[in-house]
Amino acid sequence: NQLVKLNFGLVRKEAHYWTNQCHETYDDLLQVGCLGLIRAIERFELSKGHAFSSYALPYIRGEIQHYLRDKGVTVRIPRRWLALQQQAIGVSRSWRETHNRQPTDSELAAALKISPNEWQEIKLAWVNRAPLSLDVPIQDGEEGSTCLGELVPDPHYRSFQLAQEDQLRLQQALVQLEQRTRDVLECVFLQDLTQKQVAEHLGISVVTVSRRVKKGLDLMKQLMGVAED
Repeated sequence: NQLVKLNFGLVRKEAHYWTNQCHETYDDLLQVGCLGLIRAIERFELSKGHAFSSYALPYIRGEIQHYLRDKGVTVRIPRRWLALQQQAIGVSRSWRETHNRQPTDSELAAALKISPNEWQEIKLAWVNRAPLSLDVPIQDGEEGSTCLGELVPDPHYRSFQLAQEDQLRLQQALVQLEQRTRDVLECVFLQDLTQKQVAEHLGISVVTVSRRVKKGLDLMKQLMGVAED
């Protein structure tokens, strides 16, 4: 209860922000945000060295975003962020041609003349436009069609598609990945590109795409704290 009281300002701030992005009431979003705060409290481990406010904010924000998506509410992404996202695509393309690699988050933020924190906010908003699903089809020229659920070696993952909370965990894990790995997963699972298309888009081999997909899924498993038998 004390943690809820001390961090209620985080919920109020997020509820106020999202009220301006949709037509839901402030009170409804405040209640939903409190659920996210409570979930964060239940999972917070002081021994890991995280500041609670930084740890809790993605839970609060994610809970509100999932609520809006479940209700079919259209969430407005600020025009400035949409423009910056489009600029980032061009910057990434030019950077690959010049440096033969993807720019880091810091390099992208510097090129866009924004702070690294704002770039993270833009990416999170962009990713959260649509929830990840374990049923997303993945076309592989050599192995036919599969889906995210089938690529994940641990059967515990299959239960994740059943709960909003676990969809949030998928989203949060994705944005924590090292950028090269995240780029591949976003292309495969969010943009629905084939592994060959991803390879061409990022200027890497299909084998590298496959390895990064597997690496990314393993890391997401760790980040989401899937229990082992």
